[in-house]
Amino acid sequence: MTILNRTETVTAAERLAAQIVDTPTGYGGVEPDQQWAEAIRALAKARNATILAHNYQLPAIQDIADHVGDSLALARAAAAADEDTIVFCGVHFMAETAKILSPDKTVLIPDQRAGCSLADSITAEDLAEWKAEHPGAVVVSYVNTTAAVKALTDYCCTSSNAVEVVNSIDPDREVLFCPDQFLGAHVRRLTNRENMHVWAGECHVHAGINGDELTEQTRNNPDAELFVHPECGCATSALYLAGEGAVPEERVKILSTGGMLDAARSTGAKQVLVATEVGMLYQLRNAAPDVDFRAVNEKASCKFMKMITPAALLRCLLEGADEVDVDPVTREAALGSVQRMVAIGRPGGGE
Repeated sequence: MTILNRTETVTAAERLAAQIVDTPTGYGGVEPDQQWAEAIRALAKARNATILAHNYQLPAIQDIADHVGDSLALARAAAAADEDTIVFCGVHFMAETAKILSPDKTVLIPDQRAGCSLADSITAEDLAEWKAEHPGAVVVSYVNTTAAVKALTDYCCTSSNAVEVVNSIDPDREVLFCPDQFLGAHVRRLTNRENMHVWAGECHVHAGINGDELTEQTRNNPDAELFVHPECGCATSALYLAGEGAVPEERVKILSTGGMLDAARSTGAKQVLVATEVGMLYQLRNAAPDVDFRAVNEKASCKFMKMITPAALLRCLLEGADEVDVDPVTREAALGSVQRMVAIGRPGGGE
């Protein structure tokens, strides 16, 4: 790991860092002002670090990052990075994925407490038992899983390439899909695959965006397009609304976050209802400022993503914390499934 030299920049950053307060919900006490931004850029340069930020991050974190995207785009950026250090402004499994792809680089996450309810919904022990119940089955794991689960996985996927991955598997082979039940149901519906078993996991944020909210919003905004993430509990309701003619079918789009950005740039709609984590609205509004993007559920905020605060990023770059590591045995076992994920699907697609 790079050791920072004592410079005027580091000393100024230390004075700013003296304001940091550690709380159960994350590090606070530092505002993302010009002084903060200058300190972040200087520290990143001194540490030879690239900053990657997920679409669900706070606007200030997205603005300071070198790359912003979904977990697949950021995994690709991590693999291609020339810098010695990768600072991953996202949740823990994303930083693990970066370490799997770039084992010789230092990977930092600004707050190691930033977990993921979906990744936590299945353990390596759970998956091993499930595989034992279905010998010979092919395991397809969503990218939102731990390195230990990826190590027991045949194919890692994102929401944009999950259908393509499942369709590539011998139709006579059983498929175990984990951990998201809503994405799994979406994939099973599109592939018509009867021998596909789906784990009953969920993202607490996306599962909380329900069909009643979506129905009410479409009723109140009859001309709006719908951008719905397949992890959402309301994805089936969106398809039902289209099937019943309540919303024209061409206005209902089940999309990954990368797909939402592509659709935002090309939409002719004046208003779009968005069913995903609210941090995505910042990217969508930047991509298409003339479109009125509205959250289906304004409270759909991931507490883990929001733990990556300005204070946390400052602490991370100043102290070189928190470092993420994956043991060599787990990494070697997980590498193949992650490389397949990176290779399959369109460049902009992701979770």
